[in-house]
Amino acid sequence: MVTRRSVLGGAIGAAGAGLLTTGGLVPLLSAQSAQATEAVTVPAPFTVRMPTLPVLAPISVLGGQDTYAVTIKEVAREIIPGVQTKVLTYNGSFPGPVLRARSGRTVAIRHRNNLGMPVSVHLHGGNVSPENDGGPMDTFGPGTSRTYTYPNQQPGAALWFHDHAHHMESEHVYRGLSATYLLSDENERSLPLPAGQYEVPIALRDARFDDAGQLVYVMDDVFGRTTILANGRPSPYFEVAARKYRFRLLNSSNMRFFQLRLSDGGQMIQIGTDGGLLERPFTTDTVGLSPAERADVVIDFSRYPVGTKIVLENTLGPGTPDQVGKVLRFDVVRTASDPSRVPDVLRTLPAMAKATVQRSIVLSMDEDGREEPRGLMDGQQWDYQRIDQTIAHGTSEIWTVTNANKIVPHNFHMHLVQFRLLERNGAPVAPSEAGLKDTVRLFPGETVKLHATFGTYRGTYVYHCHLLDHSAMGMMANFRVR
Repeated sequence: MVTRRSVLGGAIGAAGAGLLTTGGLVPLLSAQSAQATEAVTVPAPFTVRMPTLPVLAPISVLGGQDTYAVTIKEVAREIIPGVQTKVLTYNGSFPGPVLRARSGRTVAIRHRNNLGMPVSVHLHGGNVSPENDGGPMDTFGPGTSRTYTYPNQQPGAALWFHDHAHHMESEHVYRGLSATYLLSDENERSLPLPAGQYEVPIALRDARFDDAGQLVYVMDDVFGRTTILANGRPSPYFEVAARKYRFRLLNSSNMRFFQLRLSDGGQMIQIGTDGGLLERPFTTDTVGLSPAERADVVIDFSRYPVGTKIVLENTLGPGTPDQVGKVLRFDVVRTASDPSRVPDVLRTLPAMAKATVQRSIVLSMDEDGREEPRGLMDGQQWDYQRIDQTIAHGTSEIWTVTNANKIVPHNFHMHLVQFRLLERNGAPVAPSEAGLKDTVRLFPGETVKLHATFGTYRGTYVYHCHLLDHSAMGMMANFRVR
């Protein structure tokens, strides 16, 4: 059970200054300024192989619906070589498995809760009815089951599902309750992008271990979680052929922001984000991900001779470069034919409807060093009985969202809808934010303006900071579409 303990008070001051500035996260800390070390010996980088995530198989495909059975349970899995670590899982997989769905085809997942505490499963980025949204108070208890039905009446997107039981979501997700849900559509399947074994989902996150190799959970432990995991293994290597790969990147961390680059400064082609493919690809040498954000990137390894080893680096702290700077290494081990390519046009997004309502939302958190800082949305902690925003069904709105903090970063996630970013700090958004989004980063003092249309389901949903430790502290609010 989450206790709402926090290390924020101790972080603010000299240590806090090493983490954040009003401009956002700073580069990696030096070894002398690092705040935490692991009590167990984490293997040297690139000594373990990165596994590919298992793909869920349906138990039925009858009646125009794919039906899955998932058991939520605690198991022991090897994260650090030779050590069995207790984790919370969907079907025993850490991190969770991949479910591949198709737009227009319904998916039903029957979850059996074999834990000793209630859970709620939220399809992050999914356009679903309130009873299938997995809201913070809509939980099901130990020894019971719950079926969630997803009509998938939305374009292809890189979704994911995770626990959302309030005051427990932070610890449950940290201990492993998250999984990938890749929704494809006809347009995406018609494109000659890398596919099959050359399309690789990668779940990134951080962790902290005790001297027995068990996960340590302390709320808001931003300095303590200094082991980086890729698909559940610490700084692994991954063997690739000298050809193009499509990597479906998910930041499944509770708190950590990533800024990713290749160690040789090489280029990547970003083709998608949270809500699916961008209209046009763009070439970049860096990819940023706040917690819950996704990026769809293509890396062409044909430019490297066999035997080359390229590191995917993270350039953001907290932590030293040795702790958090080495995410994974790509080892080019063979040649391969490559019929894939990245088209100049990937999709066409519909025109944005005229917005008839404008709202302003302010995210904040106590920064005065108190023992239990509060997370606030428009100055209030979340109350599940309070409706904070009422929205007319079928309308479009513009929301201006601000991070009022001077030290602490946040991000912003809305249930039910994918939105379009219009501005960041009054300026046009970067290409990486030009597509459909459901989560957007907000460094201290930043403001974004977004456009959302509420034309599908009626009911009550939440919006919140997706630094899950913050939402567990109350940085969440309700909106009702009626």
